[in-house]
Amino acid sequence: MASNSASVQRNGTALVFSGVLDRTAATALWPSLSSLEGVRQLDLTAVTRVDSAGLALLAELAARLRGQGSAPDIVGSPAGYTELSAAYRLAPTLDFHALSAAS
Repeated sequence: MASNSASVQRNGTALVFSGVLDRTAATALWPSLSSLEGVRQLDLTAVTRVDSAGLALLAELAARLRGQGSAPDIVGSPAGYTELSAAYRLAPTLDFHALSAAS
């Protein structure tokens, strides 16, 4: 558990996050996220805010899940999530998608 009370728990096929996902939380939570077998969902409904480090953590988890053949379902949209996802050109699945030069 991170110092800001951020946490993650496994609930069936979901990783359920809560608290503030910031740099401190990302650093503290990362070691507990080594086993992703069977994970199909990233549940953010109890997350109050996410910063760029928290978004990077989620994007890396999503990429690892896609690498295992499972595009994760993202549930919830905490403060900062939509704006940062757009700024980093992340799709709703947290996959990077570059905009064409014509757009």
